[in-house]
Amino acid sequence: MQKEFSRDRIISIAHWYESMSLRDLLLLLVILSSIAVAVLFPDFGRNFQPYLIYMMMVFLFLSFLKIDFQAFLDTSFSSLLSLAKLVAVKLFVIPVVLYAICTVVLPEWAVPVLLLSGISTGVVSPFIAGILGADVPVVLRMVVATSLLVPFSLPCLVKLLVGKEIAIPLEMMVQLLAIVIFVPVVAVYLVRRFAPGILTAITRVQFPVSLVLFAAINFGVFSKYSSFFFQETGKLLASIGLAYLLCGVYYAIGYFLTPGQDPARRLAAAVSMAIMNNVLVVVFASQFFGPLSPTLAAMYMFPFFTMIVPIRLILNRTELISPGKPKEI
Repeated sequence: MQKEFSRDRIISIAHWYESMSLRDLLLLLVILSSIAVAVLFPDFGRNFQPYLIYMMMVFLFLSFLKIDFQAFLDTSFSSLLSLAKLVAVKLFVIPVVLYAICTVVLPEWAVPVLLLSGISTGVVSPFIAGILGADVPVVLRMVVATSLLVPFSLPCLVKLLVGKEIAIPLEMMVQLLAIVIFVPVVAVYLVRRFAPGILTAITRVQFPVSLVLFAAINFGVFSKYSSFFFQETGKLLASIGLAYLLCGVYYAIGYFLTPGQDPARRLAAAVSMAIMNNVLVVVFASQFFGPLSPTLAAMYMFPFFTMIVPIRLILNRTELISPGKPKEI
């Protein structure tokens, strides 16, 4: 009976993955091909460099359109306490601990790991939470809370931990993240409030426009580091391996951070830690740091998508999640 259940579960996940794989593969293809174009033809990519911030703002605007900010309105003490715990771990504990570990074992990767680990929960994480059968409202609240706090938390962490070694323009970093995040949030609110009719039209073109923005952002960012990719191929491969390792660590921390809670909430905590706005790190890091930081953030796209099904299968095999088919989205 257990074997039949496991077989049915795996088949249902496989059917979902087949339906999703085309878009995921297209996204990965766009990301990798745009990085290749930027590296091989840096003069072309430099045309996009002055517009990186604006393209990131448009990308976040499209992403925030599907975020229900009403989910943040649960103000019960237990709910706020649970949210505060998750936010503190996501924005402070994880980046500080991993940075400290990396300064000992992987010193050149310490800053890239700090930036990736300390960024906000990703705007696509509620979608992934629904696929995995996690508690979506928990993830929604993490998206809202971490997005509002990260313009202040991440620059302060960088200044505190790294500022002694390199000159860190704290005020400039805060301004950049605040503008990039808050302007799209306000724009989404205004569109919903005063022009809801255009939301459907925007939604229809959201995916292709997002692909174009991904490509344009990569053109601008990686054209700066063309020589790095030719001279440091080993570090490029190392960044992919490190991205997968970090992804597994993030999922594990989130899940085991919430013992005793129901599986859907524990999985929501895991998704909140592992699915982050890594594209924002690509843009942010390219403004203030060397090539390793945006490279690690960009290569996180590999585990970002490919770890979804393995995580689901691992949880199913160990009976950590309740029976049932993956939720339809």
